[in-house]
Amino acid sequence: MIRANLDMDALRSMVAGIELGSFARAASVLGRSQSAISMHLKKLEQQTGQVLFRRSGRGLLPTEAGETLLAHARRILALNDAALDRLGAAAAPAAIRLGLPQDFFEDVMPDTLQAFAARHPGTHVEVRAGRNHTLAQEVRAGRLDAALAFFPQGSEGHGEKIATLPLVWIGPGEHQEIAAPLPLVLFDHPCLFRQTALRSLDQAGRPWRLALTTPSLPGLWAAMRTGHGLTARTRHRIPADLRELDSHEHGLPDLPPIEVRLLSADDPAPAAAELCALLRETAERHIAERGSRGRAAGR
Repeated sequence: MIRANLDMDALRSMVAGIELGSFARAASVLGRSQSAISMHLKKLEQQTGQVLFRRSGRGLLPTEAGETLLAHARRILALNDAALDRLGAAAAPAAIRLGLPQDFFEDVMPDTLQAFAARHPGTHVEVRAGRNHTLAQEVRAGRLDAALAFFPQGSEGHGEKIATLPLVWIGPGEHQEIAAPLPLVLFDHPCLFRQTALRSLDQAGRPWRLALTTPSLPGLWAAMRTGHGLTARTRHRIPADLRELDSHEHGLPDLPPIEVRLLSADDPAPAAAELCALLRETAERHIAERGSRGRAAGR
C-alpha cells in the first residue's frame, strides 16, 4: 500500500498555531494568510482522516488525535530542520531567529520586534514559541539566535538572569469551593511550571488530579474560565477575569520562585546581537512594570 505524505508546510502551520496560542498569530509569524493556514489544517484532517481540532470560544484547540499528531509533527519538523541545517540549506543568513515562552507574546515580543524593525527594516525575523528545555537546546544547536526562558532558581549553566519571579496559584475570577483531590489545569509534559506545582503538592501531601492538559497558554486560560481547575504560573499577564489565590487561605503549598533568563548564541552576527540587547531591555522593562502593578494590587 502506498502511504500518503503529510504536508510539511501544513505541519509547520499546525505546530506554530498551537505553540503561539493563535492561528492568526501563526499566520503573521509564518508570513501566510489566515485562509492559507485554515487550508493547511483542513488538508491535515483530510490526510489523516481525523478531526484534529475543536472550537473553543473564538479559537481552536487540538483534539486527542490532534495532540497525537502534534507530538509527531514536532519530531518531523525538528528532523527536517536539522537536515537542512547540516546540509547548509536552511533559511537565508539574514534571518534572525528568536524564541520565547507564550507568556511574553503579548508585550515583550511585539515591543522587541518593533524596535528591531525600526533599525533593521529589511531583516527577516523568525519567532518561535517554546519551553525552557527546547529553547535552550535550540540556542545551543545554533537554531536560535536569542531566547527568553524560565529556569529553576539557582540552576546552573543556562544564560543570563533577567529577573526572579514568584510562582503563584491562579484560579477562576469568581470565588469557588476547591474540590478534592485538587483539579489542575497544566501544560503537557515536560513543563517547569507543571513539575514545580506537582512536586510542591506531593511534598505537602495535598492530593491532586489532572483535570486538563494543553500545550497552549490561551487554552489553559480558557479552561480555567470554565471552572476546570487551578494552575501555577507567574503573575506576568494574568488575565483580568482570573485571580491569584492566597495559598494559606486555600491550603495550598507555597511555590518556589523561578528565573527568567536570556539565552544567546555564541559569536552572534551584529544584527542578532542587537536583537538580543533589545530583548533584554524590553523584558526587563515589562517584567518590572508588571511586578510594580502586582505589588500595588496586593497592598
